Amino acid sequence: MTLCPFVLSFWHQVVISLPLFVLIILGYSLIRFAKWPTAFTDGVSRFVFSVALPAMLFRMMSDFSKRPPVDARLLIAFFGSCLIVFVIGRIVARKVFDLDGFSGSVFALSGIFSNNVMLGLPLATTILGEEAVPSVALVLVLVFNGLILWTLVTVSVEWARNGSLSLQGFGKTAVGVLKNPLIIGILSGTLFSLTGFSLPDFVDQPVGMLSQAAVPLSLISLGIGLAEYRVRDGWQISAVVCVLKLLVQPLVIWGLAVMLGLPEMETRVVVLLDSMAVGVNLYLMSRQFNVLGGPIAASLLLSTALAALTTPLMGVSL
Repeated sequence: MTLCPFVLSFWHQVVISLPLFVLIILGYSLIRFAKWPTAFTDGVSRFVFSVALPAMLFRMMSDFSKRPPVDARLLIAFFGSCLIVFVIGRIVARKVFDLDGFSGSVFALSGIFSNNVMLGLPLATTILGEEAVPSVALVLVLVFNGLILWTLVTVSVEWARNGSLSLQGFGKTAVGVLKNPLIIGILSGTLFSLTGFSLPDFVDQPVGMLSQAAVPLSLISLGIGLAEYRVRDGWQISAVVCVLKLLVQPLVIWGLAVMLGLPEMETRVVVLLDSMAVGVNLYLMSRQFNVLGGPIAASLLLSTALAALTTPLMGVSL
């Protein structure tokens, strides 16, 4: 009886994933076959990280104060699991791969940052039904995910760069965090939402256009990166990232949800969303900090392929 839902979910995930791979192949072909200069990669990555993604985050946060309240147990389960797996990732990065603070932060984030925008919500709807994705889950995935997780890794990276147990060290870390374009987008959008106003059309429309460009340009940039890196050199890191993302995090959030007494449907939703493949925006962060570009690019492709099996399996077995 579980075979049909699994097969349907698997096929649906494959169909949803195809546009992602088309854009990745396009980026790969521009460098490998069309011989575009590799400097193009840095320009695209910088534009997405410094302009398109901040615009998307600003727009998502601009009406934050008008959104419905979120069940505190959902937040605790979701971000509690993120924090636990992030700490596990930092420990593994240090003890197993001997990575520094920069690389370790990006490695740890790869174990908790899901591709929920393009895959998570459509699959949750397909596997669990329309009632599985209430507005509270939408807020949880699209708003709090960007706010907390980008802030978490930015603080971690800036602490690795400037941190020390002194007032000056904390000050340098705080300044570094506040100068990050993603954090600027999040905070400015949140502050605007507190005014109670809506974005005027002449602002909302161009910001919306920039937001729509963020994901496809990120995927093209990923494809370009695959043409530049020898991704097989970091296959061990990619494999561990997939284990953290596709197995460890869903199990951790399931345990927390059970402990907190979350209703069955909410539990299934958050576990399913946490079982998604690694989010493509993580690759841009690896390029921004110039660490783990090849392994992160490979982990995106590998986790997307593996999630086509593991995510539907979780959806029918929960």
